[in-house]
Amino acid sequence: MSSDYPASYYVATARGVRARPPLTGAINADVCVVGGGYTGVAAALHLAQRGYDVVVLEARRVGWGASGRNGGHVGVGQRRGATELVGMFGPARARELWGLGRDAAGLVKDLVREHGIDCDLSPGQMVAAAKPSHMQEMAAEIAVLNEQFGYAEIGMLSRTELEAQLASPVFHGGCLDQGASHLHPLNYCLGLAGAAERAGARIFEHSEVVAMDGADPATLRTATGTVTARFVVLGCNGYLGALEPRLAGKIMPINNFVVATEPLGGVAAGLIRNGACVHDTRFVVNYFRLSADKRLIFGGGENYSRRFPSDIAAFVRPYLVRIFPQLASAAIEYAWGGTLAITLNRLPCVGRLPPNVFYAQGYSGHGVPMATLAGQLIAEALAGTAERFDVLASIPQAKFPGGTLLRYPGLVLGMLYYALRDRL
Repeated sequence: MSSDYPASYYVATARGVRARPPLTGAINADVCVVGGGYTGVAAALHLAQRGYDVVVLEARRVGWGASGRNGGHVGVGQRRGATELVGMFGPARARELWGLGRDAAGLVKDLVREHGIDCDLSPGQMVAAAKPSHMQEMAAEIAVLNEQFGYAEIGMLSRTELEAQLASPVFHGGCLDQGASHLHPLNYCLGLAGAAERAGARIFEHSEVVAMDGADPATLRTATGTVTARFVVLGCNGYLGALEPRLAGKIMPINNFVVATEPLGGVAAGLIRNGACVHDTRFVVNYFRLSADKRLIFGGGENYSRRFPSDIAAFVRPYLVRIFPQLASAAIEYAWGGTLAITLNRLPCVGRLPPNVFYAQGYSGHGVPMATLAGQLIAEALAGTAERFDVLASIPQAKFPGGTLLRYPGLVLGMLYYALRDRL
């Protein structure tokens, strides 16, 4: 059954994978959710708990996309920092937005505990400064969090303090956020899906939606069946394609690449001594953590093609070895890629489309917590309590210049510019 998933360390260590049937025939539901990733299964769980009859249509398998392939980091806040949010929206609105990001990280922990999800949830996240100037920016950010946002779980680490926790010679210091965490992302998604089904949701796999009308109620069609529903939830993210043209131009699907080394045994404990996950401050971010069986899971490298590299392990290895030169001879046993979606402002794209469609997408690399929260907020809004949902829905989201046809060349130029800045 796991052979339906692209090969990865996460698939090799998945718990609770089971086949779900494709949709056949015509059925009715209160809500039809499109997408079996975090957004979709979290929305299904919270809606089913509220008594709604929920159907989830997944084109391939639960957690097949970015929800089952990412780095597993559960950061606190938004993809944009608190200081940036204040500059973009003012102090009051910034606190609301950042507070939702704090809620998101807490929600992941709550759901894991409440539903007994076996996903290796572990505490802590360090951010490592790639340049000396980044330490000054980080200190200013933490001052805002501590003093204006009331968040005391994060603090600075000098270069010496960081090196005591992280066995890498390339960083200039950093910070430790004890409110953040990390986990096995596919097992987390599978656990959420199981919880949604126990609450009454019906999940169909291999059921790609090929058409949906704009009627009320809506009808969604797959190759072998139809669902008629009062409401639709779109949780497709980087796999939206042409299903909803009103949303496609607001996100950019991009590729990311991850490797897992061989088990490192006693060496592993010395790499990241406090067991936290880590990412650096480069625009093209490197991110890494230790797995439960003491492998280094490392994501990094930039790619400006629509295709994956032919040899992902060889592509990512130089970035890994630059940070951990002591692993130059370590074997890479798993290598995989995935597609996520970014927005122009790197904040979630959340909202409603008439007459009956709710959507959330474009988590820009912050998807484990924010997609989980988006599912919960959609359930709240659909049930008539939209205060928190509207905080995210009020974020202005411009379309990428050139629309879906020309957005990609523009992104490539921008990414090349910032990648050059990383190197200077």
